[in-house]
Amino acid sequence: MVRPKLDRIDMNILVVLQERGRISNAELADAVGLSPSPCLLRVKRLQKAGYVTGYAAQLDLARLGPVLTIFLEITLTEHRAANFQLFEAAIRKRPEIVECHLVSGGFDYLVKVVVAELPHYQDMMEALQQANIGLAKYFSYIVVKTPVAPRAAPLKLLFEDDSDAR
Repeated sequence: MVRPKLDRIDMNILVVLQERGRISNAELADAVGLSPSPCLLRVKRLQKAGYVTGYAAQLDLARLGPVLTIFLEITLTEHRAANFQLFEAAIRKRPEIVECHLVSGGFDYLVKVVVAELPHYQDMMEALQQANIGLAKYFSYIVVKTPVAPRAAPLKLLFEDDSDAR
């Protein structure tokens, strides 16, 4: 699919949507200096092109009950495409795994896990080890504090200079 060229207005729409996904079209149009109809057309075009992949609420999980966030460094036993595919297919089935990144460096994957308590995490890890998915070793890091919570990517900082060239 050919991606549409993005101008400054498109980038501004993406910035606002990223920070305030529930904004009404009228408010969004006002925020980016358009009338509602052309703004809605641009949003639909950005969605169709895959720039906007969804909308979600940010939740304060701690208000709902006890929760542990754990990051894992995972190293696989072998480094062939089939090994990566097998591992990735298995972890996609685990609802506790909320993020997974293939990384370069001293290990293969950085994984974010959210569980209610440590025994749940232990059970999950034992199941993954027994699943024969090529897990060589892992290191766990329990989050104690999150001084910077997930936030919007700095689109203007990343793309401001060349947004008119897209």
